[in-house]
Amino acid sequence: MSSTHTGRGLDHFRADIPVYTLTFTKGLSPVELLNRMGADADTLALRDVADLDDDFGDTLLDEDEPVVTTGTDGAWTWAWEQGGGHGLDERILSAVSLGTEAVALHYNEKPMHWFKYAVDGDLVVGFHTLEPIAPTGLDPRRLDRFMRPLGLVARQPAPPDSVLALAENAFGLRVTPAGDDEHRWSGSLRRLPDEA
Repeated sequence: MSSTHTGRGLDHFRADIPVYTLTFTKGLSPVELLNRMGADADTLALRDVADLDDDFGDTLLDEDEPVVTTGTDGAWTWAWEQGGGHGLDERILSAVSLGTEAVALHYNEKPMHWFKYAVDGDLVVGFHTLEPIAPTGLDPRRLDRFMRPLGLVARQPAPPDSVLALAENAFGLRVTPAGDDEHRWSGSLRRLPDEA
């Protein structure tokens, strides 16, 4: 069985972080990713950790208009929502994957993970771990060769940290947290419109 954590790219999220959503897209700049996610243009800026706290303070963990920080690791650009779940929304995932591919990861304290993989606007594989694994999408078995060794098997409960290991093993995803004085693009996402 493959190891689920041994100094991998998403180790930071194996810590005690109660809620987060990560949206990864291949080949987009941080600003383009933020624009596709629906960031409020008036809030976009390069910020370090102190600026982020100064500019957003108590709204850093807002669920409706989440603050998002971006970065690039390898071929993938990521957006980290500390309080919201915009990256899971099908409209957002479709927009960020147009002309490329995207992965959305979400964790909350239920505890549960969501995993979604989209290509050119369409969901290819999606599942959550609140119940036994039940992949959906256009090709729900596409990632089986990565999922099966991690214990992510249909109709079975998910082992701890297996969703993060899937993202690392299948796509090489990483998030390098910013150092204290390092500036990253960030902003506030606009509230999602109600579904029609």
